[in-house]
Amino acid sequence: MDEVAIEIGEATTDDCEWCARLMATSEPWMTLRRGYDVLLPAVLDPEYVVLVARRAGTPCGFIRIHPRGVAGSPYVASVAVAESERGQGVGKALLDATAARYPNARYVFLCVSSFNVRARALYERHGYRLIGELPDYVVDGYSELLMGKRLA
Repeated sequence: MDEVAIEIGEATTDDCEWCARLMATSEPWMTLRRGYDVLLPAVLDPEYVVLVARRAGTPCGFIRIHPRGVAGSPYVASVAVAESERGQGVGKALLDATAARYPNARYVFLCVSSFNVRARALYERHGYRLIGELPDYVVDGYSELLMGKRLA
């Protein structure tokens, strides 16, 4: 059986609602106490680019990027993949699409919650390296780990 390709494109308003619902029912946002009412405005913020991954036309993941978020370099603010699609290349495809979107960027940055071991492993496999730690940054007792990947 042939695997259905992942297609990535700009999010529509309906996609943004789906993205906010996905985050609100997933880690790390549940532990970070971020609900739909906070996440929807974040996804709709026009300063950010939201790319949605689709398989056979159905959304299966997304990535939210601030084009100049850290020292003028792109910053990945959010990545989420539908539970049924995890481990199937969607996260990698979204990270690849981000790098391709900013061909002149020297680095891409992101933060990952210290308890989000699976996401950190994905980022490390994809070439991101730990730069620093922000203890108790969002929620007491957990750190946000700043990671970066050199592109050029």
